[in-house]
Amino acid sequence: MEEVPRDEHEGCQHKQPPEDPSNHAATLATLVVRAVLFDWNNTLVQFTWDDELLAAGHRAALRAVGRDDDPTMFTARHRERVVERGGPDEPYEALLRELLVDASDQEIDAFIDAEHDAWASAYEVLGSAQAMLESLRSRGIKTGVVLNSWPDPGRVLRRDIDRFGLADLLDVIVISSEVGMRKPDPGIFRLALDELGVDPLDAVFVGDSLATDVQGAANLGMTTIQALWFSADDTPSIEPDFMAFTPMDVLNAVSRLAR
Repeated sequence: MEEVPRDEHEGCQHKQPPEDPSNHAATLATLVVRAVLFDWNNTLVQFTWDDELLAAGHRAALRAVGRDDDPTMFTARHRERVVERGGPDEPYEALLRELLVDASDQEIDAFIDAEHDAWASAYEVLGSAQAMLESLRSRGIKTGVVLNSWPDPGRVLRRDIDRFGLADLLDVIVISSEVGMRKPDPGIFRLALDELGVDPLDAVFVGDSLATDVQGAANLGMTTIQALWFSADDTPSIEPDFMAFTPMDVLNAVSRLAR
């Protein structure tokens, strides 16, 4: 699980985010694209919530750590404490220590690994993700991922990125739980760009969430592309520079910007 769910034409359409600097449109006209960064969930990977997998994950995880807790009761307590009341300000490991009394750090890690493995069928990597990243890199453009992680820790998400065959195609991976910042904080975007040595004005961010991805990146001066192939966020008053209905739209937008 990456993010516990809450209530939470052709090609590209050029728009200007309302909170961008006043010279943003002029900046687009002279942009040199040196990096394209991506969101993870509902951008490069689609995650589908499944109550049956929640219970299956708990059964597998309890077996993995040799606990005799009743799985049905555990899932009920987990739903109330984690799904309904938990949030990113509380590390998942800390919440599990409340639910798994006297569990060691090793047992907590083993529980998370087994639980996450049970959710494997809930994840679907974007079919053309590798081709899109390869195309960008063939143009000399650096690529990366900036993602908000919860409840899963960064080590689990890095393993997923590698399992989906994307790790070698990314120049930087920044995970909120590892750096103490979450999107839309501009600082997390800047951290990724600093690691790449790229100015925000020469970078593009691609993500599905208007408030978290688009506005956060735009507030730093990045060009923004809303990814619409998995979900269609329509938060009022926030507009991306481009809208991408397919990964090809991302490549086309980058080509237009690079002219």
